[in-house]
Amino acid sequence: MKILLTYISGAADRSDIYLNLLPSGVCYLHACLREAGHDSRLANFSGWSDAEIRRTLREVKPDVVGISQWTHNRHVSVALARLVRETLPDCAIIMGGGHATFRYRHLLAPDSPVDVVVLGEGEETLCELVHRLSGKGDLGSIPGVAYKKGGNIVVTDRRSPRADLDHIPMPARFLRESVGVDQELQAEFILSARGCPSACTFCSSPGFWGRMVRYRSPEHMVEELLYIRDQFGLIYFSIRDDTFTVNRERTIAFCRLLIERKAYLLWNCQSNVKSLDEELLLWMKRAGCECVQLGVESGSEAMLAQLGKGISRARIEQSASLVRRVGINLSVYLIADIPEEQEQDVQASMELLRRIRPDDGYVSPLAYYPGTALFARAVADGTVAEDVFEVSREVALYAARQPGSNSGRILQVLTASAPRNLERFRQQKAAQGFCYVTNVLAGTAYEQQGDFTKAAREYQEIIAREPGNPWGWFLQAELSALGHDRAKALELYRHVLRLVPGHGPSHAAMRAQKKRSR
Repeated sequence: MKILLTYISGAADRSDIYLNLLPSGVCYLHACLREAGHDSRLANFSGWSDAEIRRTLREVKPDVVGISQWTHNRHVSVALARLVRETLPDCAIIMGGGHATFRYRHLLAPDSPVDVVVLGEGEETLCELVHRLSGKGDLGSIPGVAYKKGGNIVVTDRRSPRADLDHIPMPARFLRESVGVDQELQAEFILSARGCPSACTFCSSPGFWGRMVRYRSPEHMVEELLYIRDQFGLIYFSIRDDTFTVNRERTIAFCRLLIERKAYLLWNCQSNVKSLDEELLLWMKRAGCECVQLGVESGSEAMLAQLGKGISRARIEQSASLVRRVGINLSVYLIADIPEEQEQDVQASMELLRRIRPDDGYVSPLAYYPGTALFARAVADGTVAEDVFEVSREVALYAARQPGSNSGRILQVLTASAPRNLERFRQQKAAQGFCYVTNVLAGTAYEQQGDFTKAAREYQEIIAREPGNPWGWFLQAELSALGHDRAKALELYRHVLRLVPGHGPSHAAMRAQKKRSR
């Protein structure tokens, strides 16, 4: 059977890379299907016209089309399903994802083009489902699905979570079997665990994955990163676990392996403020972590309790201070425009930002998502209708009647709070010794202030101390190109490519430099 796994963001163009990337889960499903011997292909239809999508469907002629549905693309994903049904009337249409899992009854309404919904974690479920759809048995014995049968909706038992994540194949090995997918960008985003121990009222992760966290081994993680580096030339990664650092021993073991293998990567991750300490952060920095993103949400104790965060303002400030002292960039997520929010709560968030001084961050109005305690409570007390996601055409359904005002005010303070004191880099070197992350961040900060001489010293120190580290060569090449020393830049880019032959930015820069020299 031919399977086409698809995503469509609903955005008119593909300029927002985070909105238009394939959800990582789709790539894992594809990898499992390919490894099981199925003829699977990925397709990112974001920004495509209906005519382009129809043309691809007719060329591929899939027997099964799987569509990834999330709250922001809930309407356009159903429209895609209708387009598939019109183009390929006999094709089986499966839907899954964070929104579909909790709204399967609406997706399987009598007039819906969707045949089956995969509920929750889908690798084993989808492989079994494809096998049954090829004529080898009834769907009712497959755990974790909902489907239409004789005018009714059948829901099978929940599938037990897969304990061993190392047996799930690496998506990067199969990204080339795709249409419309930016393979290098897609490979940058890594998942190493499933589940979250927290119980935030606005998040559906516990309902989707469960609150028991399951992990990939450090060895498997490092193997994947090095494979992607060697195959795609990537030397920067983003680890998108809900909270990467929750298992301290595993995190340190992962960092040790990266250091021992001389991977010389840069990466970022998300963390809960409760799972950080100075020793752990030092290991992370030595292994290449340049940014930690903390789910702070609010500086108000009342709003933290309202959101079910289970953290205090004092703990937020303590963890932020540790990140600052170690010298990793600090990014924060905040939520505002909460219906219960008062002016003193907004002021508390702004004062927190002035104290912890993050390098960057995001501020979002509180929104409803299916599968969250927040949405269930709002339906129970009559604040919103149960079918609001199907009725409303808004991309995001915000909890406040007029969202944006408090978010905008907090964002202004966030933007103005970034630290500008460059003395911190000298202090970090005195306390920690040489660490290439310090040099990278210092050099970048010097460049932003226009001090290219100091920036060059930082990059040259990496080259001198770690000649196998591509970051010193690449950043010095970029600096030389900025200074119009094209010959020097080309020489340095060539050295980067001797270390990482597939490094895309160096290849692109060399082409640009050669073009200018003609």
